[in-house]
Amino acid sequence: MLYELSEAAETMKWWDRFLKKAPKELSGFFMFLTVPPGPPFPEHLHMKKMCGIAWCYSGPLKAAEKIFKPIRAFKKPALDMVGPIPHPVWNSLFDGLYPPGQNWYWKADFVEELSDDAIALHVKHGSELPTWQSTMHMYPIDGVASKVKANATAWGNRDARYAEVIVGVDSDPASKEKMTKWARDYWTALHPHNLPGAYVNFMMADEGEDRIKATYRGNYKKLVAVKKKYDKNNLFRVNQNIKP
Repeated sequence: MLYELSEAAETMKWWDRFLKKAPKELSGFFMFLTVPPGPPFPEHLHMKKMCGIAWCYSGPLKAAEKIFKPIRAFKKPALDMVGPIPHPVWNSLFDGLYPPGQNWYWKADFVEELSDDAIALHVKHGSELPTWQSTMHMYPIDGVASKVKANATAWGNRDARYAEVIVGVDSDPASKEKMTKWARDYWTALHPHNLPGAYVNFMMADEGEDRIKATYRGNYKKLVAVKKKYDKNNLFRVNQNIKP
């Protein structure tokens, strides 16, 4: 479902409140986007900056209309494409928008709560997408994951409600500076409102060891001990590395 940018703050606040009481079979991530210039998006929305919610309901199909009734009652979207879809199709829905070989710059955080001040900053920076493929997604992660103890697995941010990712994307190398600056400025403005760590697959390689420690929290020392035991020469060191 897509909404006008002028409705972004209201929509984000409503989405945040709604998810707190939504059934476990329903989830949906919030996004700022530029509408892609092609099908299945209608031509009058092409290249328009908007906000949206990508819903995913995994319960019985016969209950879907009832589940979505309060969602559609909130506000009439500019585009409503919600309907039955096979899981493999949903999982690959955006592949055509992001072909291999493009330039990407990522910044990310975990989010515990969305304050009014944070939402205002999201609207400000989310309205300034530097390229049409750049975006911000905020994924709910407070379902079953929140029921696991923080020290039960490597990941320690079990109190996080959302995984936020700010990403600049473009095929033209000349866009690198502007999309990198936008992502960094966006992240810098929001980071004081967020948790210290982030989903490691959304982090750049140069973010430093402190960010990795913040992601794994109290589990970091245990992970270092495991690393020393099984990989003391640091053979496996690509991406966000835990040093032995």
